[in-house]
Amino acid sequence: MSSEANVVNKPGVARKANPASISKIRMMTQIGMLSALATVLMLIDIPIPFIAPSFYKMDISELPVLIGTFAMGPVAGMLIELVKILLHLIIRGTQTAFVGEIANYVIGCAFLIPAGLIYKRKKTKKNAIIGLGTGTIMMAVAGVFMNALVLLPAYAVAFGAPIESFIEMGTAINPAINSIWTFVVIAVAPFNIVKGVVVSLLTILLYKHISKILKGQNL
Repeated sequence: MSSEANVVNKPGVARKANPASISKIRMMTQIGMLSALATVLMLIDIPIPFIAPSFYKMDISELPVLIGTFAMGPVAGMLIELVKILLHLIIRGTQTAFVGEIANYVIGCAFLIPAGLIYKRKKTKKNAIIGLGTGTIMMAVAGVFMNALVLLPAYAVAFGAPIESFIEMGTAINPAINSIWTFVVIAVAPFNIVKGVVVSLLTILLYKHISKILKGQNL
């Protein structure tokens, strides 16, 4: 056995920590922290009654998700989104046999993935704005289809009410709403756009400050 091996195996001689292992542990810790924060923010929601019926409530839980996405990449963002929804399920349960939660995950990923990929190509403020704008549009589009084809039918079953009752709620806000597709285009899409704009502005304002904490830098 070589003298080098003897030194490595001698009692009391500390081995150097593996940088890759430290980085992985750090990332998983940050994913857990951001997921917990996102879960708390998801519990704080408010309706926007002049845009959509009151059962649509806006929260800013995508803020920690996007910050994690920009700091660690889209895969980390998808994990944060997933853990957030799982924690929310544990706290509040499901009213749609998990259909609503799956749809919300898809809509959330439609926001974070384009934003994360565009920002990852070149990490500038301009690319962050372009990515967030693209993500907002993609979230609105995904929201239209997921609500029309998945969420509203699931809610109708869960609450034992016909879809027409939801359409009537939309008509009370905007007389132009007279079908499920006008409902999702006129009410749901603007709702998601407002949410995307609010979360995007907060992300732009806070990301640089929070990313320094995530990277262990001094503010």
